[in-house]
Amino acid sequence: MQKLLAEGLGTAFLLIGVVGSGIMGAALADGNTAIALLANAIATGCILYVIITTLGPISGAHFNPAVTLAFVLRSQMHVREAVPYVVVQIGGGILGVWATHVMFDLSIFQASTTDRTGISQWFSEVLATFGLLFVIFGGLKSRPDAVPTLVALYITGAYWFTSSTSFANPAVSIARGFSDTFAGINPAHIPMFIVMQFVGVGVASIILPRLFTKG
Repeated sequence: MQKLLAEGLGTAFLLIGVVGSGIMGAALADGNTAIALLANAIATGCILYVIITTLGPISGAHFNPAVTLAFVLRSQMHVREAVPYVVVQIGGGILGVWATHVMFDLSIFQASTTDRTGISQWFSEVLATFGLLFVIFGGLKSRPDAVPTLVALYITGAYWFTSSTSFANPAVSIARGFSDTFAGINPAHIPMFIVMQFVGVGVASIILPRLFTKG
């Protein structure tokens, strides 16, 4: 229960960081999308560093079904443990979005109308997810203590160098469908994002074990 609480709470805070900074950034940027995205990226990187550092020793700080699946494929986590992780990650993410709406005095229940689709964004999600796993498992191999910083820096940068702004997380993708704000995604476009994220996991499961072998 302690691990599940950590995963649910951590994912909720992740979405509060993502959606909240998107709302604040868009409000203060006065129509300047670049400034709003910069605020969104920096805030997301900051909250990732915090939640991974504080909750990593408890649950491993996945906050992401793609990461959980990657650990299962590496035989470092059993399916029986992984399924509850995924459930609380998705639930925590949605609760985080709703809490953010309350905080900004918005309608709690929303559905996004922001279109995010097309081959370029789908391919972007494959690369974004692969890159995230590369950073995580590469960090665990070389500098485990640096993983929070590595992940935070990667996602902050990936907001800018991927056309999809690097969702790289099925729970985040689902939760952002419940927010018709700067960070939202049209619910109709979520399934393909998730498919591409799992493709990224599959590619990582083939390449990364050969790159980061056990020493």
